[in-house]
Amino acid sequence: MPFMGGRLERDMKKRHIGALLCTAMIAAVLAGCSGSGKQEGAAGSDGKQTQAAATEAATAAPEKAGGDVTIKVFSNLPDRTSGQGLIEQMLFDQYRKENPNVKIEIEALDDESYKTKFKAYASGSDMPDLVSAWGQPSFLDEVIDAGLLAELNPSDYKDYGFINGALDGFSKNGKLYGLARNTDVMSFYYNKALFEQNGVTVPKTYDELLAAVEKFKAAGLIPVSMDGSDKWPLSIYITSLFQQFDGATASADMQASIKDGDYTNEAWPKVLDLYKKTVDAGMFQTGFETTDYATSMNLFTNGQSAMYYMGSWEMSMATNENIPEDIRKNIGVFSMPSVTGGKGTITDITAWNGGGHAVTANSPVKEEAIKLLNYMYLPENWSKLCWENGVCMSAQDFSKYLTGKETSLQLEFVDMVNNSTNISGTTFNDRGTNAFKTACEDSFVEFAIGKLTPDDVFNKLAAAMK
Repeated sequence: MPFMGGRLERDMKKRHIGALLCTAMIAAVLAGCSGSGKQEGAAGSDGKQTQAAATEAATAAPEKAGGDVTIKVFSNLPDRTSGQGLIEQMLFDQYRKENPNVKIEIEALDDESYKTKFKAYASGSDMPDLVSAWGQPSFLDEVIDAGLLAELNPSDYKDYGFINGALDGFSKNGKLYGLARNTDVMSFYYNKALFEQNGVTVPKTYDELLAAVEKFKAAGLIPVSMDGSDKWPLSIYITSLFQQFDGATASADMQASIKDGDYTNEAWPKVLDLYKKTVDAGMFQTGFETTDYATSMNLFTNGQSAMYYMGSWEMSMATNENIPEDIRKNIGVFSMPSVTGGKGTITDITAWNGGGHAVTANSPVKEEAIKLLNYMYLPENWSKLCWENGVCMSAQDFSKYLTGKETSLQLEFVDMVNNSTNISGTTFNDRGTNAFKTACEDSFVEFAIGKLTPDDVFNKLAAAMK
């Protein structure tokens, strides 16, 4: 797990994300650092020779092998024109250009459809060669135990700039099975213009957030658009509330509750009470429990909602020309506000190293697929392109790729991580088995709409881990 609770968590955070997003880096951005976004193979701590050697090792082998190679890719990034899907596609196109004997066939589905078909592939013999994967127990443990993923050589990535702990979620029993794409941070995106028009300032406390809800409702706006259909955003919301109530030991306490099936920690009933109060106050749109990802985002990007609860992987909204300019130029972000009587602070953030890529163990072109994977994650590829295009914060050190042209959203997320006092690590719903994940996500939705009591929720969570 990339991050841990308590004092150890704070110490590790300074080594992990703190090393990546340091204050000096912020100063460099604000000062307008050099670099046009066209730099190639910027020298790292080991100099240009090391990076050039890594590039050659990652790209030359397919050409030397001779003969045509077809690599089948299964991706959870269906939009190939913006965001991470665009970056993935750019790298595939670039790789094919540099290796004309390689053909890459891509199948891309949204997260939930992807996971459903992944299970179907897993039960058969036609699993694609390079696949999207999540470095979290709820997804990866069963996949590794089933022998579906190829083991990778950790030493291959010693010069790739992965922040300390970023690959822990893709490791088990000392072996590495995948690479992490991002540093993910869950937050509230907000429309700065709508806040100003309605006399609302960025809330620092949860009471202020609930007061803002009333103002936006009175103005005929949805306060916060929520993807309730996919369920996991609501479970992450619970994670953030638990951090605010429980404080520095939240990560360790969440893990203990899952392991022991014990939800007597005083923070749990407070979390569910405030969560239900939030829903009943009308913070989310009517029918949020059946609203999908795309629709909830559209409510925000069309100006129908003042806020949108989602992760840092959507920071590319600021550069997406499909979004009206008056919206995309007015998007800000803030973290979960502090709660009355809570032990946490507004600088306790919900962040983790999430999705990534892996190679399947029985792939007939396994070695070639690993070469493609290694090429994708060369620092000047995934990390550089994602940052320069304002797409996300990679799980690698991207400080050398600053352009001085970062969007305000990029800078706000960097500031959020830089100033954090506690980091959640893997979110509550993804810390147990796949069965626990399902029970967790279903229970929090059913509780929100009044189908379960708090005791029902806790009993279901405990039963799922037996």
